[in-house]
Amino acid sequence: MAAAFAPLGDAVRVVDGGIIGGPPAAAHGAGSGAGGEDGSAWARPSVVLSGRYALAAAPRDGARLAAVLNARHVGDDVGVASGVKCCFAALSKGFTALAVQAFATAEALGVREELEFQVGGRQSGQLERAQRSIVGMAPKAGRWVEEMREIGRAFAEEGGWDRENVFERIAEVYTAVSEDTVLGQEKVEARTRGTTYGDAVSAIREGLDSRRKT
Repeated sequence: MAAAFAPLGDAVRVVDGGIIGGPPAAAHGAGSGAGGEDGSAWARPSVVLSGRYALAAAPRDGARLAAVLNARHVGDDVGVASGVKCCFAALSKGFTALAVQAFATAEALGVREELEFQVGGRQSGQLERAQRSIVGMAPKAGRWVEEMREIGRAFAEEGGWDRENVFERIAEVYTAVSEDTVLGQEKVEARTRGTTYGDAVSAIREGLDSRRKT
């Protein structure tokens, strides 16, 4: 896209960006209207930006807008910011996909509680992270599918990894959750299934068992 606009010069300024983290919310202990103009009283996602034109250097209120948005200029090349987003999501959503497979398989074996005991006793933070991520993933799995494929392409084209890398398989995990389980019908703002970790694992297990029988 940047190359398509290149002949227009500065008439069109292309900026590459990615959002890392959840939507803004009032920081703990602060009211929704509290805080200074820089947004520091809010828990905010990071907005990573790249390209020749840094937001903070924009005329008028560029610096203030960059501060409010919690924006970081990470490079002058278009694509670098998207790369940061891909690498970050690889760690966060890649972990979630592994957790989904591990705990759903343990459920099928009848040893989920034992797995929780072992992980909780040795890596309590990882157990809590896995449980939160499985619950949060449920209504979003469908839109994560193409994101995982995009990560796979980035890792192949920029990182030199094999094109058929692990993120092609992780995309299949989220496809299964969104298409083969009731969790695929969930909406973030109106949850009925998978609102607890236990029910999310049960719903995944039900869907996979049903798929295996057909």
